[in-house]
Amino acid sequence: FPIDITFKSTNPSGWPQIVVSFYGPDFFGHDVVRGYGAVHVPFTPGRHTRTIAVFVPESTSMLQRFTSWLTGRRPEFTDPKVIAQGEGREVTRVRSQGFVTISFIVV
Repeated sequence: FPIDITFKSTNPSGWPQIVVSFYGPDFFGHDVVRGYGAVHVPFTPGRHTRTIAVFVPESTSMLQRFTSWLTGRRPEFTDPKVIAQGEGREVTRVRSQGFVTISFIVV
């Protein structure tokens, strides 16, 4: 669906980006995270297509995995800056969930 956005910043390094979060029901009907992804928005006018790699955080141990399955609370990021910056993500265990394709029309 179309989104109209205006950006303003004093430091354009690393922006603009679109961060996407996907949620859906699990086996018990709990609303859980299905994936995250981020992509830079192109600056040049015209039609652009970008593919976003979608990933989801995973528990680090079998005990944590079982506890999260039992309680319906799976690991998730609380701050979208973690997804956009990537800083500190090298110590986070994630699993690939596929790809999403986004089309931009930049004026």
